[in-house]
Parts: sequence; structure tokens; C-alpha cells
Amino acid sequence: MISIKRASLLAFSVLITLATASFAFAQQPAKVRLPQASPSATVSQTIGITDVAITYHRPAVKGRMVWGDISSDKVAALIKANSVAPAAAEGEGTVDGAPGSGKDFPLAPNGHVWRAGANEATKITISDDVLVNGQKLPAGAYSLHIIPGKDEFTVVFNKTADQWGSFRYDAKQDALRVKAKPTWLKDSQEQLSYDIPALTANSAQVILRWEKIALPFTIEVPNQDALVRSKIDAAVAANPGDPQILLTVANAYFNDDKLEEAMVWVEKSIKVKETFANLRTKANLLLSMGKKQEAIAVGEQAIARGKAEGADTTRFEKAIADLKAKM
Repeated sequence: MISIKRASLLAFSVLITLATASFAFAQQPAKVRLPQASPSATVSQTIGITDVAITYHRPAVKGRMVWGDISSDKVAALIKANSVAPAAAEGEGTVDGAPGSGKDFPLAPNGHVWRAGANEATKITISDDVLVNGQKLPAGAYSLHIIPGKDEFTVVFNKTADQWGSFRYDAKQDALRVKAKPTWLKDSQEQLSYDIPALTANSAQVILRWEKIALPFTIEVPNQDALVRSKIDAAVAANPGDPQILLTVANAYFNDDKLEEAMVWVEKSIKVKETFANLRTKANLLLSMGKKQEAIAVGEQAIARGKAEGADTTRFEKAIADLKAKM
């Protein structure tokens, strides 16, 4: 039997445990997702085989002043009041989000670093080395900042990819700065956006659009043929005994009407291992080259191999039979 004293101590212990558990539970942050005033967005584009992605938040104008000058006196007052990070507004330092921004001075004033969006600094990720406005930028992830100016803006790619705004921006971590000329438009766009409207085989134009400004910069993949070849070589080196990789390269060249290159790669695939798939591709290549007799011979070889593999060769057999009937 439990004594009254022991029972009281046990009850007290239970109460303490429950209270502690309740307190710990109360300390857990609520996992609630609420709408953001500046919602997140992502725009992505593949240039050849190079992937580019921009993740950002979309602030709205809301009748505020976005572009223009800020007086040195105002900057000094902001520093003195410590309303921005200590000494952050000196030189190009940000005054983004300081009290009065958008009313007493522009949201993105000339000469000062701006996060190129809202909330976290805008982030750009590039899978291969590129040129931005003709200047080299290595593959990687970067925070994107912008320094507005009267006649031209500076677009900054900073190695600290993940940071909140531009408050701890460190110019020593810049990977690249390029100049870009804004276009002033008649129509005002309420929410900031990044768009990629123009695309070529080896380049894309990125446009930041907000209020009455459109700010373009170009991302170019130089020596794309060499880049593609290096990727192919790496894939083959990693899987030297896989005929399918070699066949995939052959089919890519075939689809691009580069028949000679395709033949080189399909022969490499066949050398590793003869399959219904690579022999069929070779037959189709020969036919595209106008070599019908050779195509028929390789086609019959492909059918025999396919049947040995248990593959469905019905359609290909019919194609070869039709070709032979026309000879």
C-alpha cells in the first residue's frame, strides 16, 4: 500500500512532469503558413544544357517611391539613428527597409545596394560557367544584388548565396559585377518580376521588371559544343561499359541531323555490345544517308539480335520488308 505522504509526493511529481511538458509544448513554434506581402517566385531556363534558376520575392509598389536619389544628409541621419546595420549605409551599403523608405527616400535609391527583390536576397543558380554581359561567371549559386544609378545599374553576383536582404552584404565576396542600362517605360508594373523572354541556342536575356523600369542582362554559354562534348566524355568515362549512353549520344546527333557524328557514336555503342537498339539505329542512319542495301543488311542483323533478346521487332521487320520490296 502507498502511504499518504508517498502518494502526495507522487502526485506532486506527476504535476511537475505535466507542467514541464506543457511548458515545453508551449515553447514549440507554431508551424503555420501565412500569405506573404511579397510572395516568393522562381523563374528557370535551360540554355543548351545549362540550367539557370532565379528565386526571389515580389514586392509591390503600393504607391511608394521606388527609384531615385537619397541625400547624403539622410544617409548620415539613418546611420546616426542606427536604423540600419552599423555603418551599413556608408558607401554603397544598403538602406533597404530603413524607416521612411518609399516615402522619405526611394525603396532602391541610387548608389546603394538593394536586394533585387524582397525578404531574402534574390538567388541565382547556374549549372555551368557562363558569360554575363560578356564577363565570366563560374558555375554556382549566388545572391543577386543591384546598385541603381541615374544612367546605368550595377548587377552584383555575390558568393554568399543565402543571406537576408543585403544587410550583411560584403563586397569582398563579389564574384562578378556587370553594368546594365535600364529602360524607362510608360506603364508601371505593380509587382517585381524576373522574366526570360529572349532565348537563343546559347544565350538568354533576363529582365528585371518593376515600376517603370526594365533592366536587362544577358547570360551566354560560351563554347557550347565543347561543353556538350565534355559532358559526354564525363558520362562515357563514368560508364565505359554501357552501350546505352553511347547510343543516347548517337540518337541526339541523329535527331539534330548530324548523321556522320551519329554514326561515329552508334559504332562505339555497337563495339561495346551489339543490341537490337543500336543496330536498328545504325540501319536507320544508313537509310538516311541513302545507303539502302547496307541499311537492309544491318536491319536484318538488328532483327535477329532483337529476337534473341526477346524484343518486339514487329514494326521494324515490316519497315525492312517494305524497304526490300521497293528495291
